[in-house]
Amino acid sequence: MDELGDLVDVTTLAVALISVGGTLGGTLGGALLSQRANREQNERADREREQERQEQAEQAKRELYAQLNTTARAYRIAARDAVHAAERGETIDPIVLDSAKEAWADQYSQAQMALAKDVLHVTSALNGTLQVGYSVVRQLPSSPNLDEAYQRAKAWFSGPLSDGVFLLRITLRHDLGVEIDPEFEQTRMRMLTALNSARREIERLIAAERAQAAE
Repeated sequence: MDELGDLVDVTTLAVALISVGGTLGGTLGGALLSQRANREQNERADREREQERQEQAEQAKRELYAQLNTTARAYRIAARDAVHAAERGETIDPIVLDSAKEAWADQYSQAQMALAKDVLHVTSALNGTLQVGYSVVRQLPSSPNLDEAYQRAKAWFSGPLSDGVFLLRITLRHDLGVEIDPEFEQTRMRMLTALNSARREIERLIAAERAQAAE
């Protein structure tokens, strides 16, 4: 009987240990599963926040690019219209041109802090070209040969400056991935070289006129 009693006690103890072990194992297993679920949930939340951040940055970039394109075109058109108005003998309202100039300057200032190097290179070249265009318009009244000055100004706004605005647009579209051209880099360098060369030439002509007027 004693042996049987001992066997019962051992069996009872074993069952109790198994029961406790099962409870502990279930508790630990549940805790591990819970930790894993929490970790996966946190990782998913981190990915969603990163994706949202990237989407917001991309949207801000698109908005900046759209404003750059819009203000560059508006600046060019305002200057071109001022030339045509002056040629017709109409009074030029400086507010329109100055407002377009200031709007571009504001967008260009913001762009300098956000643009990639290649895009900034194009934008900076266009900024210099637009500034020359402003000088061309403002100098018209004092030009010694008005007919020649008007023809030069109209050629500038319909030629090099128009090409500069176009170069900005295709550069922005290329950077956004909207319009990918495998030969874009060659096109960009060729147009930049032509734009800078034309700007230097008209700067030389303007400086020569100013020197002549000062004599």
